[in-house]
Amino acid sequence: MTPKQRLPRRFPVGTRFVLEGEPDRHGTLRVVSRYVVMPNGRRYDLMPQAPAAPVPDHPRRRRAAAPA
Repeated sequence: MTPKQRLPRRFPVGTRFVLEGEPDRHGTLRVVSRYVVMPNGRRYDLMPQAPAAPVPDHPRRRRAAAPA
């Protein structure tokens, strides 16, 4: 196993936090990758190695008929 890289306690000026995403079928943002790039070019990936399984859509609940 490879040791995990740890992020520094403080980030120097010029550090960039990058969040890449794309719209899902409902139009909301789905994160594809996120990482930190230090001013010297060193990159720290913040996503897990295996992406989590997508959350299944819940069927819409039907409203009960209003009493007449």
